[in-house]
Amino acid sequence: MIFIVKSLCVPNNCSKFAAVMRIFNLPGRVCGTADIRKIAAECGDEKYVLICLRDNIKWVHYGLERMVQVADDTNAAMAYSDRFNPEPAPVIDYQSGALRDDFDFGSVMLWRVATLRQAVAEMDVDYQYAGLYDLRLRVSRHGALVHIPEFLYYEVETDLRKSGEKLFDYVDPKNRAVQVEMEQCVTAHLKAIGGFLAPRFKDVDLKAGDFEYEASVVIPCRNRVRTIGDAISSAINQKVRAPYKYNVIVVDDNSVDGTVDIIKSFGDQIIYIAQDPTWHAIGGNWNAALHHPKCGRFALQLDSDDTYSDEHTVQRFIDAFHEQNCAMVVGTYRMTDIDGNPLPPGVIDHREWTPDNGRNNALRINGLGAPRGFYTPLLRELNFPTTKYGEDYAVGLRVSREYQIGRIYEVMYNCRRWDDNSDANCDIIAMNRNNWYKDRLRTWELEARIALNKR
Repeated sequence: MIFIVKSLCVPNNCSKFAAVMRIFNLPGRVCGTADIRKIAAECGDEKYVLICLRDNIKWVHYGLERMVQVADDTNAAMAYSDRFNPEPAPVIDYQSGALRDDFDFGSVMLWRVATLRQAVAEMDVDYQYAGLYDLRLRVSRHGALVHIPEFLYYEVETDLRKSGEKLFDYVDPKNRAVQVEMEQCVTAHLKAIGGFLAPRFKDVDLKAGDFEYEASVVIPCRNRVRTIGDAISSAINQKVRAPYKYNVIVVDDNSVDGTVDIIKSFGDQIIYIAQDPTWHAIGGNWNAALHHPKCGRFALQLDSDDTYSDEHTVQRFIDAFHEQNCAMVVGTYRMTDIDGNPLPPGVIDHREWTPDNGRNNALRINGLGAPRGFYTPLLRELNFPTTKYGEDYAVGLRVSREYQIGRIYEVMYNCRRWDDNSDANCDIIAMNRNNWYKDRLRTWELEARIALNKR
């Protein structure tokens, strides 16, 4: 058994492995196909290869033996485990929809050599950045990626930013070349498993239904006394061309911090919906607005933390729906602090939403962009899931299965980051829960698309 690793990480109690351990410098999670081919070439008749993505990995007592034992018992194609980082840092189970290229396996992965070689033999594209991602997707088609929910090693965390500061790394423009390769990789995987959707879409009858208003700005909120006034002001000050009319619907989910007083101060400039004390979450608040008789033909997102960038956002949405004949529109936003000052990475335009491949690449990324607009008749059929996280992503995936999603590349929205954002500084448990849910959404959507292709 040979373990190829980035740094020599054999603990004292694993001396039986020391004689067969060699060093291999894998340059982290973003690496090329050449690195993966070299690993396969370095292996002989060994059963496993251990890849470490960080220096200074230290094993708990008998942790390495335990990882090998579970891999043997489960016939895993790859095994990974929870770790200390330096606090307990669990990871989540892999599932078919866990297609994010930044899925967290931790820093240690134990690969079955026979399966790794099989995947490498099939590699027909030489990636500069997506080598490890390509390996993982290919191996998942041949065997299970097994999560061991035990803390087997220690690693040193080097990225000490808050979760909210890491959230938008995947759409940072400086990473565009990486994203292009990752998209190419996941597209090939979807084609291999029958989940790829060709660019054929259902038509949308934008004249269906009788609507007094062409658009409604929907603002769901709970306990946003500091920001709700700014959001509502940016919404009511929009300008639209005749004959179009729009309104603003604010749905409050039992705020107790003074938010309601601010909402009511806007009087009849808005439609105010006060939720009953049962469970609604953001998705349920959206459903309340969508099914309100005064909801417009297009329901347009404005989070209670954020503001529209200028007075033309609503008109841009209306124009995009009619010009692109789509069931949903995704805009472009700018990252700012609460006072509107720009923050890195700046403008987020989600260029992955291409007409030809956006809905396939949507299964890889963890968000759809903002602001979002929805065609109300369709959303009244689909509804939002009653959750407080990922509800918009769930709807976007479902819409994209059958309908075109339009794009606006002008900045329409200020996404304001501050300490009370729900994702500003999630702990590892909350982050794992959120990521697991989005992986589950992708799994369901992937299964539906495979079934659709079989019809």
